[in-house]
Amino acid sequence: MSQHRSLKSSKTVGAKRSVLKRFERIKLLMKRGQWNDGNSPVGLPKTKPED
Repeated sequence: MSQHRSLKSSKTVGAKRSVLKRFERIKLLMKRGQWNDGNSPVGLPKTKPED
């Protein structure tokens, strides 16, 4: 049985992602100075990844 085409590795593995995981968003907010200790990790503001 062959593997579905969406599950195969693509040539764009190193491509820029437009969606960040929660820990990446928190890390980015901390870097920008918009994150305070004690903030809830739920309901984070939208963030664009850095280039």
